[in-house]
Amino acid sequence: MTWSQMQPLLSQACWDTLYMVGWSTLIAVVGGLPLGVLLVLTDRGGLLQNVVANKVIGQIVNVARSLPFIILMVALMDFTRSITGTTIGREAAIVPLAVGAIPFFARLVETAVREVDGGLVEAVQSMGGNTWTIVRKVLVPEALPSLIASTTTTIVALIGYSAMAGTVGAGGLGDIAIRYGYQRFEADLMWITVAILAVVISVIQFAGDYAARSLHHRGGRSGPAPKLRLLKAQESAAADISKVA
Repeated sequence: MTWSQMQPLLSQACWDTLYMVGWSTLIAVVGGLPLGVLLVLTDRGGLLQNVVANKVIGQIVNVARSLPFIILMVALMDFTRSITGTTIGREAAIVPLAVGAIPFFARLVETAVREVDGGLVEAVQSMGGNTWTIVRKVLVPEALPSLIASTTTTIVALIGYSAMAGTVGAGGLGDIAIRYGYQRFEADLMWITVAILAVVISVIQFAGDYAARSLHHRGGRSGPAPKLRLLKAQESAAADISKVA
């Protein structure tokens, strides 16, 4: 197969892969972010402590994460058909990709949010802030560098999942590698596909790492969080002065 024959196939496959991964990432972030935050809030000592709810949500997330993606695609075929009207093509692939990515991203969010300084949460509570204010003004902004890194990890994982989805007719680079590279013995096309995937993943990883480092160097803070740290320091200093007095 000549390059002039490969080029349109690869162009369409790249677009299909980016389309599937882009929409799946968006859905995973929208669904996984609140789920991950909820896992932290309902845990022991959390602002919405509810051990039963936490265990139920955690178990659902664990079960969803434990399913191999190829099995998940098959298990969700009826659900996918009810939403998209088909089980083949890039639109159909978005459903299992998103469903598989939501619990994956939720656990990453949970880890990121747990790293936030508890003193900031206490400072907002002392100022009369409610749970929503704490989540919106402290937990998410303070965890933003880690959340960006988690999103990058999720995107890279979804690219691998999308290549696997290509083996069952979802399109994209995985479909090209299997249908042309493997089944038609076009080894050159297969290796070009592998190289494109490696380049795409490297670029995404670099961009995500750069964004996370940039926020981290600036403190990973936005909004009132720096003021809260200053308030915390001032309260500590005032307490020390009162003790001396």
